[in-house]
Amino acid sequence: MLIIILLLAALGGGGAWYIWNGMQPVEPGQPVTFTIEKGMGSSEIADLLEENGIIRKGLFFKGYLKWVKEGSSFKAGTYTAAPGDTYDALIARLNAGDVVKKATVVFTIPEGYTAKQIADKLAAAWNQKPEVFLNIIDSGAGLEAVSRLGIPENSQLRHRLEGYLFPETYELVKESTPEQVVEAMLEQLEKKLDTIQGWQAKLKERGLSLHELLTVASLVEREVVVDSERPIVAGVIYNRLDKGQKLEIDATVQYLLDKQKERLYEKDLKADSPYNTYKNEGLPPGPISSPGLASIQAALVPEASDYYFYVTKKDGSQGHLFGKTYKEHLANIKKSEQN
Repeated sequence: MLIIILLLAALGGGGAWYIWNGMQPVEPGQPVTFTIEKGMGSSEIADLLEENGIIRKGLFFKGYLKWVKEGSSFKAGTYTAAPGDTYDALIARLNAGDVVKKATVVFTIPEGYTAKQIADKLAAAWNQKPEVFLNIIDSGAGLEAVSRLGIPENSQLRHRLEGYLFPETYELVKESTPEQVVEAMLEQLEKKLDTIQGWQAKLKERGLSLHELLTVASLVEREVVVDSERPIVAGVIYNRLDKGQKLEIDATVQYLLDKQKERLYEKDLKADSPYNTYKNEGLPPGPISSPGLASIQAALVPEASDYYFYVTKKDGSQGHLFGKTYKEHLANIKKSEQN
């Protein structure tokens, strides 16, 4: 009987030692990268950790998870862990989703950039040819946000997505495709629009489509530097539209040029294009740049006034002088030139 008792005690002690030893961290080593796929359970994850040499026994890790009631909140992703990490350290990392950070690309699109300028900027950031991005911007094919935003197809548009690529600083995964990059910029516009309370109701109240709103906003963006003047200039644009008066906005002519001019000449104003607001009444076919949020808000809620004209001050302030009549406008031009 004594021998049997001693044997049972030895077996029990040996089993306890075996379990205790199997739960100890393995010898420290180099970090190992492993991926937890979506849908993997804690049992599969335990086996994965054992296969990668991060823990001694997956069976004991499974038992420990049940004991501490963990494992149901592990997040999918690619992780790194070093042999020698404790159970608790591994559990904390998997619960937090402390995954390996993927390489990213950071790029900034300034307000007022055209589609062509944006394509050049993206090409430089992603080491691609500008045509790769410009082709996507021109077609919009396969982009889900295009249908959500209701971006029209019109043969008169120079670039279909002009004005819809929101100017912002972006940080995207380096592995992103050109389509995903452009899609992200469209999605950013959606997010920014949703920060404007009741923007859809206000748009309906003005009787405008989103395309028309962004067109007006793009004109404001290219014409105005001083933020406080954006709603005033937007109001001038609507006043002219309501009166059936040509907009005669220099920025629409500049949009047609390969290179911006400091001063437009008479021959420039005669350019044959639906974008030339010196020749055509109403809005151009679409936006001429990517407007920022301030310009979009100004186009949505313009400042009411009796102004129909404005001229840039020549005093370096980058502001404007506003006039109600053509006579006042001529006087403002003279005043500006004197300054």
